[in-house]
Amino acid sequence: MKFLLDTNIILELILEQTKAEEVRALLEKADQNDFFISDFSLHSIGLLLFRRKLHHIFSEFLTDMLIRAGVIVMTLSSEEMESVINAALRFNLDFDDAYQYVSAEKYDLTILSFDSDFDRTEHGRKTPSEVLIKK
Repeated sequence: MKFLLDTNIILELILEQTKAEEVRALLEKADQNDFFISDFSLHSIGLLLFRRKLHHIFSEFLTDMLIRAGVIVMTLSSEEMESVINAALRFNLDFDDAYQYVSAEKYDLTILSFDSDFDRTEHGRKTPSEVLIKK
């Protein structure tokens, strides 16, 4: 399957939060799935880690996820921002969630997230544990 990794999925792992092992288990199955992140997530992760003075963690993330694991970064054009606005209004989403939703639609991806806001959308979301159970 092809998954869009929401920012919170990556941060769960990087920051070793409560569901980090669940995320790690899923990412270890990279040979069975294709993983993508939006440029918005990439920049958000960088912003958070730089604020915490964790520049080296951001560098490790880039190496481990994007270079070694082959997670693909995709983007939306400025023309597609109108779709982001429409998704935000239609599903009552914040900018970041609307951006992820439109990205997933554009690239035909399933959103992988711990954020229940996506449950209000047509396509919903999956959690790592839901995907692992199906394997």
